[in-house]
Amino acid sequence: MALTGDKNVILGEDGLPAANNLKRSKNDAEDEEEDSKKKRTESCFDQPVDSSVYEVIKYSPSALPAKHYDADTTEPISCGLSSINELLSWNRSEANPFNVAAVPLAPRKPRLVNCLRRTLVSHDMMGGYLDDRFVQGTSSEAPYAFYHWQYIDIFNYFTHQMVTVPPAVWTNAAHKHGVIVLGTFITEWTDGAAVCEAFLKDEESYRAVADKLVQISHYYGFDGWLINIENNLSEGAVKNAPLFLQYLTEQMHERVPSSLILWYDSVIEDGKLKWQNELNQSNRIFFDACDGFFTNYNWTEENLEWMKNYSVVQGRQADVYIGVDVFGRGKVVGGMLETNKALDVIRKHNFSAAIFAPGWVYESQSDKSEFRSNQDKFWALLSDYLYIHRPASQLPFISSFCQGFGKAVYRKGQHEKAKSWFNLAAQEIQPLYYHMALEDRGWVRSSGCPEDAWDGGCSLLLDGLIPATLNTPICAKIFSLHVPLDSRIMVTLVYKASAGITVSLQLRTTDSSYCSHTDVHEVTLTSVTPETVGSGPQLESQMSELCGNRDLHGWTVQCSQLELHGCVLREVCVLIHREGEPQDMTFSCRVGEIMVLDVGTLQPPTDPVRGLCIDDVVWLRGAGSSPESSSSCLRLNATLRWDYPVESVRHFRVYWRRLRGPDPRIPPGQLELLARAYSNQFRVTELLVPEPPSVLELLVEPVTRGGSLIPESWWGRRQLSYTE
Repeated sequence: MALTGDKNVILGEDGLPAANNLKRSKNDAEDEEEDSKKKRTESCFDQPVDSSVYEVIKYSPSALPAKHYDADTTEPISCGLSSINELLSWNRSEANPFNVAAVPLAPRKPRLVNCLRRTLVSHDMMGGYLDDRFVQGTSSEAPYAFYHWQYIDIFNYFTHQMVTVPPAVWTNAAHKHGVIVLGTFITEWTDGAAVCEAFLKDEESYRAVADKLVQISHYYGFDGWLINIENNLSEGAVKNAPLFLQYLTEQMHERVPSSLILWYDSVIEDGKLKWQNELNQSNRIFFDACDGFFTNYNWTEENLEWMKNYSVVQGRQADVYIGVDVFGRGKVVGGMLETNKALDVIRKHNFSAAIFAPGWVYESQSDKSEFRSNQDKFWALLSDYLYIHRPASQLPFISSFCQGFGKAVYRKGQHEKAKSWFNLAAQEIQPLYYHMALEDRGWVRSSGCPEDAWDGGCSLLLDGLIPATLNTPICAKIFSLHVPLDSRIMVTLVYKASAGITVSLQLRTTDSSYCSHTDVHEVTLTSVTPETVGSGPQLESQMSELCGNRDLHGWTVQCSQLELHGCVLREVCVLIHREGEPQDMTFSCRVGEIMVLDVGTLQPPTDPVRGLCIDDVVWLRGAGSSPESSSSCLRLNATLRWDYPVESVRHFRVYWRRLRGPDPRIPPGQLELLARAYSNQFRVTELLVPEPPSVLELLVEPVTRGGSLIPESWWGRRQLSYTE
């Protein structure tokens, strides 16, 4: 495929990672390879926006690798590696650029190194790579998702493939909340023993495997590995296993500073597969060689009592993760809706916890529509034994409470797409979910509500009962944070409230120099108009976009400003106050969005989207995956790539429109939204297009974190002309 006017330029060749903003060290060979790919893509980005791509339609089979793209639709998908040969032959040029995480690991408080009792979640569900394998999301009536990120430190994606690469949607969601993500390297049974004999036979062999694991983690943007050797090892293999672990750990730390390598309690020092359910002299050689130890699940309290006095554990107790099988298989403490019993014992002895297969809350229920309430109930039972971690990013702080799935996609309170969907990359910073008792039978609850939303797939529903005896507002805590405030800030609250209550926002801050103390200041915000904030026409225009319409589609938009210096934002609360005479009153309030913005940075962006490359075009004729479509329809599949700072946007909106042909009497078409994208690339799939000869246009609009509108002249755009 060539650009008109330059027949020698090849567009968007494979290999540019979607998240090259992840700043990690690279070795010289990969630097050279990356530079070469970058130059080729730069040549595409530098083409004029009004240049056109010309295509002659051919109905040849897709040349895209089937393991990275759905065979029927060419949608990009995530997958693992099934054999040692596949691992050793892995290279960046044949990797899946769509599965590269677009979100770097966000800061949080406390940092992992300061957490003395950590929580790991190991996600093992029905073989893995289900709805979550679709990198750009999929239609799903009742998907599984995780959104209690504030409680956990580490997320492990687990399958029984030899090398489990976490789907990018999970890495993006976890990283947004500051949670470390681990893949899994597993060998099992007779075949696993043969693999171990091969790669643990000598230093060269185990280093080759470790190097590939490091390269894969670095390329895809996740943070390390759980190593699970569940087969017997020969004398030679078990001798090299700790050396393999030590080398892998050292290399991962060098390449990814936040990385972790964990060992699962399986084989012991003589090579026998013999689960110990504790760390002891038989398996300590593996613990000594890596960052942590994940015990088997059949422990008793006596195991924990012995371990806490074991000399090897001293100073590293946080690195021992006590395994808890939520399915409760075998002779275990707790499990299912009694998992809290296991956590009680684990925390009593000051160990970290590894919660295995919490998707039980989904798998065990025949009525998947009750998933949210089941999940909230499960994590509420554990909450007394978990620790809330605070996002610690700089401003802006923004959340619409989207959980990454829903019954529709909303934009400013209206349907953008009216069908069920799932895409964890769309998940925004999650609030606190809880049910709290008040005096005299009063209560307040926070939960996700897919029935209505401001942006994304759900709002935050606050509901409850205000007792007649309560004369002060209910303070519903929404976020625990650690966000520095040292400027003039703008705060927006978007909500829908039931009759008879007044809603306002409260920020709780601490003095920066006394963050370890409890010197908390409360600021209840008052509303302002855009005119009182604005300083210049551009800023006033942006304020009008954020706050100009105070009542939009039934949602109230409340804007406030204040000036703080040397403070740290610690809590965001919604105050619910009853109007009228004291009486028992039920209430509900849907919170659609909260934004805390630095007024000094609220300037319109100065850079347009740079370039829009079109490559990997596949033409199909037929009904596709949509049963209501005609079998003679022409469908376009293509990869779009562009250049824009991902850290400054919430997402991109990808559009298309018909410009002309085949009938010149038909005027150009209107812009039609295709989807939201969460990185600098997007795969257009099964787009129904006019018959040839025709010209269409593809466009990309950045949706900024600060709410600034980007003029259409600054969007990415490229025309595609095609004939048959």
